[in-house]
Amino acid sequence: MIQLLFMVLCLEGMVAFLLMVKIGPLRELVMKCLDQVKMRKGTVLTIAGTIAAILFSNFISIIKIQNKGAKLGTMTPMDQVLWRTNLLEATLMGFSLFLGFLIDRMHHYLRKLIVLRNSAGSSKKEFERLEKEKLQFKEKADKAAEEMKQSQKEISSLTESLKKVKLQMEEKDKRVETAEAHVAALQKQAADLLLEYDRLLEDNQNLQNQAHGYRS
Repeated sequence: MIQLLFMVLCLEGMVAFLLMVKIGPLRELVMKCLDQVKMRKGTVLTIAGTIAAILFSNFISIIKIQNKGAKLGTMTPMDQVLWRTNLLEATLMGFSLFLGFLIDRMHHYLRKLIVLRNSAGSSKKEFERLEKEKLQFKEKADKAAEEMKQSQKEISSLTESLKKVKLQMEEKDKRVETAEAHVAALQKQAADLLLEYDRLLEDNQNLQNQAHGYRS
């Protein structure tokens, strides 16, 4: 029994050491083995319960032997051997249970750590992707701003050209109005000259008629 408990303690100590210290792929191998063991949770609990029951029985035996020795005033050699054997077994089983609980907690938190690292890796990739998209968006925004500035310059140039064309049109309109007024004045002057010409023709005809009358 004691040799078996020593072997169990050595095995548990080795497992705990491999969980604490990463030596090549051994930690991953131990983690996979513990995953397989935890899948048989009922068996593990049965073994732990059996060890706890034996531990409790050993404590009862130790107390009985101590009470017997107290009553007799001394313990017989046989009782001393039994007391030491039960104490050693109880100590080994207690350490075995403690190491089993420690290994279980280490495995649990290491598994959580692995999950957190994977999540952190995914978050890091997501963060890098968002940073890349941010840079691309910034480049597009800068390009759009540059195009906007160029468009504003073109709009300003077109506005200036439009103002110039508008001024030229206004000047042409003024010239056209001036020319139309001049044409109207010339037309009026021509009409007056025609009237004067008709009047002169009429006077000339009258004079000719009068001269012809005198000759007759």
